Amino acid sequence: MTFRYDEIGSRLKAYRMGSGLSADEIARQLGISRTALYRFEKGELAKIETLERLADLLGVSIPTLLGVGIEYIPTAVSYFERVRQIEETAEHVAVLAGPIASVLASDNFEATLEEVLTESITKDTPNRARALNDVPKIIKILHERKEIYRRRRPTIVKLIAAAEIERFLRYGFVGRSDLPEEVVLKRKAMARAEVDHFARLIEEQPMGVQIGIVADTLPNAGFQLFRQPDRKLLVLSPFRLGDQPNVRVGVAMITSAPDALSLHEAAITDMWGRAMKGSVAANYLRHLLEKSNATPGLGDGDASREPQKKNARRGSTTLQH
Repeated sequence: MTFRYDEIGSRLKAYRMGSGLSADEIARQLGISRTALYRFEKGELAKIETLERLADLLGVSIPTLLGVGIEYIPTAVSYFERVRQIEETAEHVAVLAGPIASVLASDNFEATLEEVLTESITKDTPNRARALNDVPKIIKILHERKEIYRRRRPTIVKLIAAAEIERFLRYGFVGRSDLPEEVVLKRKAMARAEVDHFARLIEEQPMGVQIGIVADTLPNAGFQLFRQPDRKLLVLSPFRLGDQPNVRVGVAMITSAPDALSLHEAAITDMWGRAMKGSVAANYLRHLLEKSNATPGLGDGDASREPQKKNARRGSTTLQH
């Protein structure tokens, strides 16, 4: 088996960032210099004994660190850093993850996200200090991801469940449900502004961006498919942004197993075929916006379902591979 030492270094950096340990602390416990640790993170060959000690210190397995089989990612910081690394060379990305794609979101979304993630960490959260300390790290990584996207402009296919958009508009851009009423009203307005932003994206059809709204059920667990020049990667994650975010609990996975890739590619193609696209999708989002402006909460009745059923039958764009 051929190992890609630059990727071992990238994984090492991501897991080190998510461990809560500084580079100095890790280097001291290993008995090496911080400079040597940074060289490992840049892909310099390390002895297997050193890798074993690093894996043990960071709480990951040697196969995960080496990228053998499935890579398991136990923290949101490590997960978002690994995605950032993958996006640096990705040419095509298919995304099924929450109502909002952070790289396509407005600047106002990014500006408020740190506050939303912070408020999602309640006073009784286990290891609260660590969780709060992770939030600015996540925000920094997400900002870097957006800069990479703006510089490289890979093709993005984003699938959104209609039900998730409705929930986003109903409850607003919030990290938890017990916020003061004035904050909730402000966050509902922000959610409407973000949905309007995506409606305009769909209408403007920027090069390389395809957005589909799926009227029926989508998987609860988000995933992304990345196509790089020499391979494809599947990323499955419990971590989510947007309404009621989760950046604390769960294990993400990365794999290039052929069966996993082919099954998820087939699922994306099927969902894209059923999705509303173009003017139909934009009009549907405008319908939801009008409805949310007219009432304090978005209704759950059949009236909200009928337009999406009709519109779904009229969508007629094909998925670009």
